[in-house]
Amino acid sequence: EFAGMSYNIQVSPEDCTGCKICVDVCPAKNKSAAGLKALNMGEQLPILEQERKNWDYFLTIPELDRRLIKVSSIRQQQIQQPLFEFSGACSGCGETPYLKLISQLFGDRTVVANATGCSSIYGGNLPTTPWAHNNEGRGPAWSNSLFEDNAEFGLGMRVALDKQAEYARELVAKMGAEVGDELVSAILQNPQRDEAAIYEQRQNVALLKERLQNARNPEAPRLLDVADMLVRKDVWIVGGDGWAYDIGFGGLDHVLASGRNVNILVLDTEVYSNTGGQMSKSTPRGAVAKFASGGKPGAKKDLGMIAMSYGSVYVARVALGAKDEQTLKAFLEAEAYDGPSLIIAYRHCIAHGIEMSTALKNQKAAVDTGQWLLYRYNPERALNNENPLVLDSRAPKVPV
Repeated sequence: EFAGMSYNIQVSPEDCTGCKICVDVCPAKNKSAAGLKALNMGEQLPILEQERKNWDYFLTIPELDRRLIKVSSIRQQQIQQPLFEFSGACSGCGETPYLKLISQLFGDRTVVANATGCSSIYGGNLPTTPWAHNNEGRGPAWSNSLFEDNAEFGLGMRVALDKQAEYARELVAKMGAEVGDELVSAILQNPQRDEAAIYEQRQNVALLKERLQNARNPEAPRLLDVADMLVRKDVWIVGGDGWAYDIGFGGLDHVLASGRNVNILVLDTEVYSNTGGQMSKSTPRGAVAKFASGGKPGAKKDLGMIAMSYGSVYVARVALGAKDEQTLKAFLEAEAYDGPSLIIAYRHCIAHGIEMSTALKNQKAAVDTGQWLLYRYNPERALNNENPLVLDSRAPKVPV
């Protein structure tokens, strides 16, 4: 796919948490040494100094031009630079891969509203943060509000960004004489639907700011203040099932009904993870959790069905460990959908009492038993007389 080029999987020796998941899922066997793979666990101290040097050299390798990467291909997409790295989450956490995926796909133009919970603890353990920036200084903008109002918090971000972008476009439309009609047209007519178009928009905005420096129009300074809003921004509202199903559900429902272009990611462990594994409305009937030691008596709330009832919300249910290509497709479709989108992402958790080094197998088992359905509901399919609901998981093949 990239002729004449090679790639390297380099581990940061002092940031690896030793979860062993990468070794468990590695498909490449060592043909000359039985029992070994391309990735293997080993003692840190004997290789620490050499791996430090390797890591430092690795950081000097330039990133591949994002415009060359086919993001719909999981093989190529994973080459994208992650802007979420080295979090303080539990070893083998099932949440962080989803956040890393967002940061790779959209991170240099993403605004994150994070509900209180696991993701806000390891996501904002100040004075450090796992949310990073690229060599151009761009990265996700992150903020955390209360547990109960995160959806409204994120909606406010979307409204503010839209208003600033609208104001910037109004000002640009008046600046033809100062900056050139051709540049004005290029900025206002760019749909920004792919990396190439977004790159072009950034180049044009940089040129706009350069020309505005000497403009005599009294509104030029105002446009300089909001010019960066001309580049498309994504809002991701992130939280766990305790927030989405329970404490913040009223606000979540309000945002889903708003019609605004926001993306909502529910990191679903089916329990309150950050507080120790208590049952939530996402917990399945009969499951044992804190406050339900004899098994939960009630049924699991079907958040996806509730969202689909609006008919205007993109809804997906994913499990990265079971079907990574379906997960990637759902994230791309959700971001592209011009309206509210909801992704309910299954994630394993240390609170489940499982062996975390093989936890991705638990995700696959949840799908293979039919306990966790994979689907995508895209209202845009109905415009082409197609069924908006696509079931991505097969019939159950493993008994519960």
